[in-house]
Order: sequence, then structure tokens, then C-alpha cells
Amino acid sequence: MIGGFKMERTVLTVEGMSCSHCENAIKKSVGALDGVSSVEVDLKGRTVTVEYDGSKVSLDKIKNEIEDQGYDVV
Repeated sequence: MIGGFKMERTVLTVEGMSCSHCENAIKKSVGALDGVSSVEVDLKGRTVTVEYDGSKVSLDKIKNEIEDQGYDVV
């Protein structure tokens, strides 16, 4: 628990990531969302792991942010 809130951790499968630019774009955009505490990108595994406060940001908002960067959350 951080600040009295339980942090949620979600692993998303993301298609279309292929390089460090992809990784950095996702880390920067998702990491800028209020309530997101960490973003890990695994290019080979095609996953994005996000730790966030569900009272501040929804999983749908996180998915939309990744898709706005041009990637597909499957």
C-alpha cells in the first residue's frame, strides 16, 4: 500500500512494439498519467506491465493511452 491506497498491477499484451522508440513512447505517455507509479515494457514478450492507483486512473484509460501511441492492446 502506498499512501493508504492499494496499488494495482496489470500485465497487458501489446502488439506493434518493435524497438526502443516504441518502449520509450509507451513509458513516457503511460507514465505521465496521474496515478501510474511504474511502467515496464518487454518488447520480446510483447507485454506492458503497469502499476497504478485504480482510484486515480482506470485500466481503460491506460489501454487508450497505449492505443493512442499507435499500438494494439489485445
